[in-house]
Amino acid sequence: MRHRVHAASAIVSVWIALFLPATMHAQTSVAVAPAGWETFVPTVSSLVEFDREQSDLRSAVVRYDEDRSAIDRRYAVAYSAENHERLRQFLEGWQGSLDATDFDALNREGQVDFVLLRNRIEFEIAMLDERELAASTMAPLVPFAGTIGTLQETRHAGERPDARAAGQTVSDMIDQVERLTERIRTGEVPGGPIDAVMALRAADWVESLAGTLEDWYGFAAGYDPLFTWWVEEPYGRASEALETYAATIEEELGGGGSDVVVGLPIGEEGLAAHLRHEMIPYTAAELIRIAEQEFAWMEDALVEAAREMGYDDWRAAQEAVKEMAVEPGEKPALIYDLERQSVTFVEENFGITLPPLAREIFRAEMMTPERQLVAPFFLGGEIIRISYPTNTMSHDQKLMSMRGNNPHFNRATVHHELIPGHHLQGFMTDRFNPHRGMFSTPFWGEGWALYWEILLWERDFPRNPEDRIGMLFWRMHRAARIIFSLSYHRGEMTPEEAVDFLVNRVGHERANAEAEVRRSFEGNYSPLYQVAYMIGGMQFRALYDELVETGRMTEQEYHDAVLQGGRMPVGMVRARLLETEDLRSDYRPSWRWAGDPMGGAGAEGERSGR
Repeated sequence: MRHRVHAASAIVSVWIALFLPATMHAQTSVAVAPAGWETFVPTVSSLVEFDREQSDLRSAVVRYDEDRSAIDRRYAVAYSAENHERLRQFLEGWQGSLDATDFDALNREGQVDFVLLRNRIEFEIAMLDERELAASTMAPLVPFAGTIGTLQETRHAGERPDARAAGQTVSDMIDQVERLTERIRTGEVPGGPIDAVMALRAADWVESLAGTLEDWYGFAAGYDPLFTWWVEEPYGRASEALETYAATIEEELGGGGSDVVVGLPIGEEGLAAHLRHEMIPYTAAELIRIAEQEFAWMEDALVEAAREMGYDDWRAAQEAVKEMAVEPGEKPALIYDLERQSVTFVEENFGITLPPLAREIFRAEMMTPERQLVAPFFLGGEIIRISYPTNTMSHDQKLMSMRGNNPHFNRATVHHELIPGHHLQGFMTDRFNPHRGMFSTPFWGEGWALYWEILLWERDFPRNPEDRIGMLFWRMHRAARIIFSLSYHRGEMTPEEAVDFLVNRVGHERANAEAEVRRSFEGNYSPLYQVAYMIGGMQFRALYDELVETGRMTEQEYHDAVLQGGRMPVGMVRARLLETEDLRSDYRPSWRWAGDPMGGAGAEGERSGR
């Protein structure tokens, strides 16, 4: 495998040679392009040579991804039989095609893609089974789903609707929805008792169907006079009835929601399915135990840093650090300065390719107050989005935003979002093996950025105890995410208890803790997304030990190979890079990088950056 790593690294070297001289920076301003920047392009021959090292299955993965997305766009009615039937046909067809493939005839990169694609298809079939079961459970609450689905499917088939009949169909559906609403308000549950989680999913389904009905109506309304004449009035009433019905389900059967957050816990079985997909050979309970072990050493490290600041209580020291926030208006300059510090430190202390163009193109934006309700801290990539108070926030909101985004806390967030974190990841994966974007996982994405928090800590990037307290805040935050998110999905912690946990054990401002929990459970995130930061980082750190510390690869070869290889579960990164890892068509990583946490072995301190 070493020769493949060298080949990929050689291509990057060609690119970087063309990019040099390195990007220059003014003393008090952002990155500026070096003289002659317009000539920094790779040679065509270097790109041709790189393509010769690509996966045999690259085109197959692209075809699968495009076709899969096309089917979802065409059969877009939530939980519809048409969607489920067509998807199952597609997935099982691809499964059969993989079974008929000569795995041993594929090159190593092709074998990696085979395993990744097989894993993806198995997960999608499992999720389809889960959706079909959920649909049957919710069906008594949403008996009109087929009516709306048929209207939309008829439109997509190109058939002009019988306007009068369509108006009657919608009118009849209104009566059905209103009767259901009244039954639930009087304590009768169609189909019998239903748990709050499934009731909330049903409410979401009704809202989705309302959107489908709006799309169906909007296609002909105003264009087809007869359709508009018959359907306009009943459609308006149907839209209102569906909105009322969804709210009634949520209020009466879904527990009335929460002032903080309403989520959908998936239970132990659901977590197990997602862990299999992420190729994590640990149970949820074991991951919680790993996080608790990490949490314990961080508290010890906080106590030590607090004593250096003259405090007996690390929470008091943390409060003092929070008060070091810069004044409004000064934040962007601080972020650009931290970016320069981070990149310079990485260049001087690590082996990794940093294309000057990546530094040249990054930009910053300020986050809106509304966005800060679910993202109280920075978000990043090519654009870093800065969370800091605006004039429309209340006085308390302003103070909490400033305290939670002070310079010492930011010491772990700027490099996480930019270089060598998410911006560098995006820059490289857009250029190397982009077809593996379909296999994207937060254990690779967030794990890589967290891995650099670990490395920078180990090599003394924090300059003083205040910096250490700031960086430890984020490390504790990552461990806390594992504990509260998995406990929530296992039914062991409520959203309100999760907020209290972040405030009392990590030191969050309450508004920021509420936003963090809201983001975790209400956003469009995988149930394991919050787990992936620390666990993925620990995986990359353990793999570093296995490959770099043993001399199998240099540090630069390792870092460049990860970024050039594309997005995938970290267990497959290891399989891709290890010559000794025998890939088979049914391969599934069994790598337990953290030992046996339940038996006390835990994650070794060296690997977690202690």
